[in-house]
Amino acid sequence: MHSRKLGSQGLAVAAIGLGCMGMSQSYGPADAAESIATLHRAIELGCTFLDTAEVYGPFANEELLGRALAGKRDQVVIATKFGFKIEHGKSIGTDSRPEHIRQAVAGSLQRLRTDYIDLLYQHRVDHSVPIEDVAGTVGELVKEGKVRYFGLSEAGVDNIRRAHAAHPVSALQSEYSLWERNLERDVLPVLRELGIGLVPFAPLGRGFLAGTVKRAEDYPEDDFRRNDPRYQGANYDANVQATQTLRDIARELHAQPGQIALAWLLHKGADIVPIPGTKRRTYLQENVAAAAITLDAARLQALDDALPSGTISGTRYNEKLMAMVDR
Repeated sequence: MHSRKLGSQGLAVAAIGLGCMGMSQSYGPADAAESIATLHRAIELGCTFLDTAEVYGPFANEELLGRALAGKRDQVVIATKFGFKIEHGKSIGTDSRPEHIRQAVAGSLQRLRTDYIDLLYQHRVDHSVPIEDVAGTVGELVKEGKVRYFGLSEAGVDNIRRAHAAHPVSALQSEYSLWERNLERDVLPVLRELGIGLVPFAPLGRGFLAGTVKRAEDYPEDDFRRNDPRYQGANYDANVQATQTLRDIARELHAQPGQIALAWLLHKGADIVPIPGTKRRTYLQENVAAAAITLDAARLQALDDALPSGTISGTRYNEKLMAMVDR
């Protein structure tokens, strides 16, 4: 797979990465052996940009990657995240105090069985800690060789600018996809002004754009989508109708809808690197193949016209989780 640059500090990654969260939480039970096989297959395919976080599990996802990547560390780019206070196996709020950042990084390094993190994100903005203090602490970790590059997740324009002024930000990770285009009006222009890359998570709409979607109530109790407003009731019906153009274009090109959704993202700019998540080799291979799909101007326009910002029914999180997004 060809590579792309995130930011102007030198970080180069595979054009499509792998979100690893589902191997440990949110989308029902996962088979550890298949998850590890998926990670190994990703390396074989050149999908070497791996995304995790201390809070996934919590801790279990980093531990899984640490086991899977034994002897393979130099073949991958690892991104992980800090920023939550975790007690008794649960996140109980944000915590980006400098001393806590150092504790979190020490734990991540141990679990990942590595002595450096390629890309370290603040997982959510902590409004009780100045972003300059966060950026400064990560900058110190960069100087110490424990971290290579600094990133933010779900940060708004003001905090992006302030953080970048304190220490260069290489990437912003946020939800961005054909059906979630909230970044286009203000965030994406600022990223391009400052030379910061974009790493869209949930680029397949948590599966909705992949063509295998079900109603919220048809998912197990431990599946995140059961509580996703976009999957519920009348929202579900409206969103199935809204994404029909995506499915039509997929049929025309003998591709899967999810592949077209990923190809659309890749066509949006060379500074965009989506990280579709999966815990199975079959879907990994399908996602990676999207990098070879070319969409002509007419099809790109058709997708843009079919799913402009505000088209999708329902918020992307419930009220509590939306309150943690810095916008």
